[in-house]
Amino acid sequence: MKTAKVRFADSYIELAHGAGGKASRRLIEGLLVPYMMGDKPAELNDVAYIDADGCRLAFTADSFVVNPRVFPGGSIGELAVNGTINDLAMGGAKPLALVTTLILEAGLAASELEWEVAAIAKAAQRAGVPVVGGDTKVVEHGKADGLFITTAGIGLADPRVSLSSKNVQPGDQVILSGPIGDHGITVLLARGELDLEADLASDTRPLWPFVSALIEATAPGLRWLRDPTRGGVATALNELARDAQVAVMLDEEAIPVRPAVRGACEILGLDPLHIANEGQFLAVVSPEYADIALKTLRSMPGGEDAQRIGEIQAEPKKVVLARSRYGGTRIIDMLIGDPLPRIC
Repeated sequence: MKTAKVRFADSYIELAHGAGGKASRRLIEGLLVPYMMGDKPAELNDVAYIDADGCRLAFTADSFVVNPRVFPGGSIGELAVNGTINDLAMGGAKPLALVTTLILEAGLAASELEWEVAAIAKAAQRAGVPVVGGDTKVVEHGKADGLFITTAGIGLADPRVSLSSKNVQPGDQVILSGPIGDHGITVLLARGELDLEADLASDTRPLWPFVSALIEATAPGLRWLRDPTRGGVATALNELARDAQVAVMLDEEAIPVRPAVRGACEILGLDPLHIANEGQFLAVVSPEYADIALKTLRSMPGGEDAQRIGEIQAEPKKVVLARSRYGGTRIIDMLIGDPLPRIC
């Protein structure tokens, strides 16, 4: 493997480098990929694929540093399980097993650790995906903010779909599984640093049941999937537009946002499109399968609010645009870093 030219010029690592925006792309593409994947990297997705004995296996890895560890609707342990399962699902793979590594800080209350281990076990049982191994390390007090979790997952890729930005074409439809921004705003308010209250809970949940149903109903027309976690919908769709060399035109009024999330974003000067989600996903489907995809999602508990939110266009390339109810259009760019660090 030939090492590609290293293009990362930043002198220090900052929070923005782990926030899923432009700084993260600079780090990954400018430093990590040249050394680890050489001058001919594979497509950078949520999963990597390995062909073995006639089966296509999907692998993923993730880390979780959310602050606070417990928040309305979930905790770091549940988030770790669901997030890893969802990465596999976005690759069209049925999750088979997980491993988890716990980085513990000396001084962490044993009761808090037990709470999170129980949350991991419950989430895995609920999703039907076993935790089959892992590791544990303990570091000095003050070195790990209590608890960090790293996971890895393996899944079996469904041969009926090949999900890639390379498959996306002008005319394809963009579908969103439900309301955005719940997780990010919930965690932000749970920190107690703002004089704001809202009746919100994280949307963390396993997404494989929805993806499995979509594959059954729309496999020939299912082009691309992504769960818009760090950086939100804006980052996910900007990466798609860049990788597929297309434009994404959104109907801003069609994007579901709960009033509490919209209100909090207006007060804080945030855009819901940039807020992290942990239980929603984006799907790009061919036009003839769009209605079937919507009907499928809306027929499932938790999918009732699915919406068609946009369309793929040929021009202008590598841009995400949003059309308002008044006819105006604005550019939706990805940020340098997530406006809400340590949200996942």
